[in-house]
Amino acid sequence: MPVGPDDALAVLRQDPATTGIFTDFDGTLAEIVDDPSAATPVPGATDVLGALARHHAVVAVISGRPVSFLARHLPSSVLAVGLYGLEVRRAGRVEVEPEAERWRAVVDDAARTCEAEGRAGLTVEPKGLSLTLHFRQHPELADEVASLARRVGARTGLVVGAARRSVELHPPVAADKGTALHGLAEGLGAACFLGDDRGDLTAFRALDELAAEGTRTIRVAVASDEAPAELLAAADLTVAGPSAAVDLLRTLLPTGS
Repeated sequence: MPVGPDDALAVLRQDPATTGIFTDFDGTLAEIVDDPSAATPVPGATDVLGALARHHAVVAVISGRPVSFLARHLPSSVLAVGLYGLEVRRAGRVEVEPEAERWRAVVDDAARTCEAEGRAGLTVEPKGLSLTLHFRQHPELADEVASLARRVGARTGLVVGAARRSVELHPPVAADKGTALHGLAEGLGAACFLGDDRGDLTAFRALDELAAEGTRTIRVAVASDEAPAELLAAADLTVAGPSAAVDLLRTLLPTGS
């Protein structure tokens, strides 16, 4: 049962032992930067997540990043859900979706093709089980990069998806932020998700499904000049950027933590 903004934080504080805290990474915990490898959590983010994990049923970062990247920035007590759920670091061990594993060589081949055929200004980011083509620094390449991704997707069977100033190629496996969140939050008394981009809408929709099952849910949009209007419209609460998102998370800590 979704609740109004005035009750949102109270709902999440009510019973930490049955509450899940779920959040995106880029644009939510970390500022968007030109070089994807240079992204880091804003000050305080890591400490707050670790503190929340000591009290809450589940604290997880659900991202399009690979687990190998997330693990460098997150406490071990926080679940790192990478590649939209294809990878999960849990209790120090990385679990990989078996159906996706057989696509690893295909993704490697697609990355080599994109490197060879892409124009100067395109940044190819191989992620093991998926691939992202970045054109943030060269927005004039948007149509050309999308065309390249479609050609490679048609040849390899990888699925093409639009992202923020980038295009992604994924295995044809039913996994997104929504499926990842639903699997982790099922049966909880309350859950929230913080996100900033179009891909986070699937997590918002998963919260709607959980709400229909009786979970109290809060959808938080992290606003920016690039945040899609549909995400902002779907949110119960909106905060202005990653630092404000961390401030909100800090208010969820039990008194004295």
